[in-house]
Order: sequence, then C-alpha cells, then structure tokens
Amino acid sequence: MNFEKLKNFMDYMAQERTPGNAVEVYLGGKCVFRYASGYADLQSRMPMTGEEYFNFYSCSKLTTVVAGLQLLERGKFLLTDPLYEYIPEFRDMYIRTGEGELVRAANPITVRDLFTMSAGFTYDMDTPGFRAARELTGGRMDTAQVVRCIARDPLAYEPGTHWGYSIGHDVLAGLISIIEGMKFRDYVNEYVFKPLDIRHCVYHQTPEIQEKMAVQYSFVPEGEGAGYDIVEAQKHGNAVKGAFVDVGKEISHVPGPEYDSGGAGITGTISDYVKLMAALANHGLGINGRRILARGSVALLKSDQLNEVQKRDFNWRQLTGYSYGLGVRTLTDKALAGSVGNMGEFGWGGAAGSTALVDTEAGLAVFYAQHTLNPREEYYQPRLRNVVYSCLD
Repeated sequence: MNFEKLKNFMDYMAQERTPGNAVEVYLGGKCVFRYASGYADLQSRMPMTGEEYFNFYSCSKLTTVVAGLQLLERGKFLLTDPLYEYIPEFRDMYIRTGEGELVRAANPITVRDLFTMSAGFTYDMDTPGFRAARELTGGRMDTAQVVRCIARDPLAYEPGTHWGYSIGHDVLAGLISIIEGMKFRDYVNEYVFKPLDIRHCVYHQTPEIQEKMAVQYSFVPEGEGAGYDIVEAQKHGNAVKGAFVDVGKEISHVPGPEYDSGGAGITGTISDYVKLMAALANHGLGINGRRILARGSVALLKSDQLNEVQKRDFNWRQLTGYSYGLGVRTLTDKALAGSVGNMGEFGWGGAAGSTALVDTEAGLAVFYAQHTLNPREEYYQPRLRNVVYSCLD
C-alpha cells in the first residue's frame, strides 16, 4: 500500500476546493492511513488536524439505517409492514398532484419506503405539519411528535413508486423512537455508539463541542448568491471560482432542541465515526470485537432496492453506475461509474462534504470530511473513491 496519491489529492482539495479536509482509512479492521490538509479556520490560518468536530449532515443516515436494521433483526418490524401499524397517523395519506389537487394514496407507506427514500416525502421542513409540531411542542420539536404531525402533510407521489431524497430517515428515526419508547439519540448511544466505543459523536452540540469544531463554510460560486438550498446543492454543482463564507456551526436541518435528526443530526470527529464504517466493512463486527449487525443485515443494507422507474429518479451525476440500497448508494455498474473499486461498494455523503465509503469484499472503510456546504460532491466524491482504491495495491 502507498497512500501518496491520496495525500496529494487531499492537498489539492485543500488548495483548490475547500479550506481544509481530513480522512481516515481502515483496512481489515486496522487504521492504515490518516491525514489532514489545509485550514480548520481560514481567517486565523489554523491548520486542520483531523481532530476537529464536523457536522456530518446526511452521513448521519448510515447510523439511522443501522439502528433500523437492528430492530429488523429483533423482529420489531418487517420492511413490508405498513408504517401506520406503528404510527396510526399515517393510515390515510393524500398526494398533491401537479395541478394542486389532493387525491387519496392507493398504497400505504411501508417501513422499506422509509429506508429507501420512496415514501413520497420531500425535504421541505416548512410545512403545515412542521409548523403544527412547533406550536404543540413549544419549539422543542421532539422527534416522535414531529413525525406524528407531518403525517398530515400531503405526499409528493404515490408511496413506493419513485425515489425522492427526503426526510424519510428522520421519520425512520421517529419510528425507532416510538417502537423503543426512548429518544432516538439515547437508542443510538446505547446500541450503536457505545458498542463501537464511539464517544465523540452527538446529536446536539454543546458550547464545549462548538469550541472544538472546524469553522463551517459555504462555497458561493462567482456571480451567485448564498441563498441556495443545501440539499439541492448536494445533488449537483461543479463551479471552480467562488468564495468561502463562514456560516456558523449549527446544523440547519435540526429545527428544535429535542429534534434528533436521523437524516442530518450528527456532529462528531472523523476518528470516532469511522469506527462505524469499519464495522460495516467487517460485515457488522466492530474493530473492538463487538457486533452491531449480523452479516446478512449488512448484505441486505447494500443490496439494490430500486425498480427501474426509481432508478431513473436516482440520477445525481456522482451516482452514475450506482443504485440505492437501504439508505446507501451501492455500486452496480463499474463501467458506467468509471470506478476502479469493487462491485457492492457502498456509502453516502453529507451536505458539508463528509463521505463514507465501505467495501466488505476488501474490508475497506473510508471516512472523509470537509466542512463546506455546497461541497461540489460530483467533483470530489468519485475522484476520492478512485484515488483510495489505487493506493491499495
């Protein structure tokens, strides 16, 4: 193994594409490379060390689907179960048509639909349901109450018929909370983080954690304003010229102090969170010998879950050659992706540029992070993948 090419790529990214970045690579359960480049704070020229806290945004989804699969393993639900069996508010759902009319949904939302982003939700968090939850909870926005309230919002399409990036994993977190009778953050700490000795990942920042965070920036392309949607920006964007603007350290998709966001909530350190990727790379067995998932559950996690219509929806440029599993991209066509890696490689990325890559065939786990909203994922993510694999020979 020789990671010189990965080091050079990290340095290039820090010089040209983001103020700073860091990465850790595990192979066969052992850390074989860690590196940080650039700055954690541009203004003070504070170097990035890799020990900083980052907002992981949608990389939080990997924790949520792992937690969900643990309930599947314990017989708490089946993927084919209608969601209303556990949250009755979802029994009678309506769809808003393109003409603005409301029609009753023919299909129930299933638990699988939550995992696979096929329930009909969107990422709009300013709906009547969210506003009602804010009023009912006095702004606390506890996850279970929010989920029950948003059941009154119309769906964007018939459940199970399309793939649409959405708050589906937030609803999955709410489902886990309701079934287990505990806050989602407490479930994750007890059954995912503690078994893997993950001590520095949280769902709600403290002042002490904010002190240790890398500055969070937004990349504003030349000639454009900063008022873009961060979810839309994750899907596309490859501008080179622009400026980095300090946007504070909070996570925009956490609407209240009791909202445990299954889709975007985790703030943590790279060296801690990579332990989850290393466990998945080892078929569910952590580097400390503790098992969080059965081997078959990891295989199910990365299995192709989309039908042909849904695959047409799964059309982000950086995901060419991939399909979608239970909350993760999964490589299905190496030639189309232009990938030098292995079939079945899986993972996901976050709105500020974190990226998880897992390969059970190679026993490979990678976790990369920068702290730049509008991360230009279509540029760095496929390149990072190919560079990492080229270092393993």
